[in-house]
Amino acid sequence: MDLVHGGIRLRPLRLRDRVAWDDLRMRNAGWLRPWEATSPEANAFRPTFAQYVRGQNRAARRGEGYAAVIEVDRRMVGQLTVSSVTRGSLQSATIGYWIAEEMAGRGIVPVCVALATDYCFLELGLHRVEINIRPENAASLRVVAKLGFRDEGIRERYLHINGTWADHRTFALTVEEARGGLTARLP
Repeated sequence: MDLVHGGIRLRPLRLRDRVAWDDLRMRNAGWLRPWEATSPEANAFRPTFAQYVRGQNRAARRGEGYAAVIEVDRRMVGQLTVSSVTRGSLQSATIGYWIAEEMAGRGIVPVCVALATDYCFLELGLHRVEINIRPENAASLRVVAKLGFRDEGIRERYLHINGTWADHRTFALTVEEARGGLTARLP
């Protein structure tokens, strides 16, 4: 997945991104903590960056998921992941993302989600894309509203986030609802 719209690019996460990725994550740790998935297991395995990237590369080769760096003018500012790609009768995937605090609110994430959704529908041939958002995450709620994702309701205690089981609202879009592509709807 290497997708571009204006000065915004989604490209595969690479091993050589470690220093920039670690730096970006460290500088934004407090900003991301309320939204980050955690494990309820005290001694859960935490992969190194290299293990994470290799795992994502294996998933991409198998067609199960794709991890992409968000770049603005060739500078890493976040990450978007297409995960849980399911074939068969479902033909679906889930999109997740994070962006640096200093870049939030600039319209970058809606562009990235539009690019990734179009990729899922037009390149991967999927039928449905969903995004799960904490109900109090106003910025992410604006992203799905801008792009026309349908609110499918609350999933109670859906993911372990920041040390507790947290509710999420599920938003979805089908290929029929995205006729013409989401990037065509962007300004």
